[in-house]
Amino acid sequence: MTPTAYALLGPTASGKSTLAMELASKFPLEIVSVDSAQVYRGMDVGTAKPSAAEQKRVAHHLIDLIEPTQSYSAGRFRADAVRAIGEIQRRGKIALLVGGTMLYYKALAQGIDALPVAEPGLRAQIDARAARHGWPALHADLAKVDPVTAARLSPNDAQRIQRALEVWELTGKPISELQKSASPELPFKLKAFALVPEDRAELHKRIAERFDRMLKDGLVEELKELRRKFELHAALPSMRCVGYRQAWGFLEGEFGKAELREKGIAATRQLAKRQLTWLRSLPGLEPAERLAATLRLAES
Repeated sequence: MTPTAYALLGPTASGKSTLAMELASKFPLEIVSVDSAQVYRGMDVGTAKPSAAEQKRVAHHLIDLIEPTQSYSAGRFRADAVRAIGEIQRRGKIALLVGGTMLYYKALAQGIDALPVAEPGLRAQIDARAARHGWPALHADLAKVDPVTAARLSPNDAQRIQRALEVWELTGKPISELQKSASPELPFKLKAFALVPEDRAELHKRIAERFDRMLKDGLVEELKELRRKFELHAALPSMRCVGYRQAWGFLEGEFGKAELREKGIAATRQLAKRQLTWLRSLPGLEPAERLAATLRLAES
């Protein structure tokens, strides 16, 4: 029988981690993080990373994977998550994915395009051809090698024509063909639950309390230490994480402590809003209230 992995998704500060730890006290769970910020080592306070005691009590996976100078991707998450879930299930445990990085969950559940990364030199050549002949002429070229993609694009859709031609030049295959084969099946079933706070004002209150706690626990001091230890700059993915981006501005003297708090809370609220929009777009989610009963049924 194909095993099932479970996911608990929700916006930041909605109580996902607390609920997951409660469930882990009742069921043989191991937690797989679905959080694009918790992958960074040393970024503990601003990511609300589980404490050492919590990690000792319940096994957590896909946290502390890379340095803040490095990058992580949805594609790598998918591969890492599939491997971690397989290992958990082979130990006879239940894998519970927990987090709010919806792009990562979507990559796992639906697959991602198996497309090559952009090649700046080739793009420059395509742009030069377009400057000489016009995008409709390049659209006609695309129709010869990838009629499926050309049929759905306007002859003046420069960005998408450029990308389709770039993929053809790099791989010798139409982008439409690669997109079709981009979602390999998972070796397990995936059942997801959403923790969506009904009271938006209460969520905003929890977000403010959470950011205040991060400031009290040393978010700024943590970033100071990271800046001392690593060659960081503001454009790194790690430093664009909510909380760290605002703390960086504070350390650069762009604004004071009061504005740091204000900006941090506002950015976290915007993040939660984006996460809720993602949740509404994901098919097949069940309310988090049903998760415990589902796990109980799975055990019987």
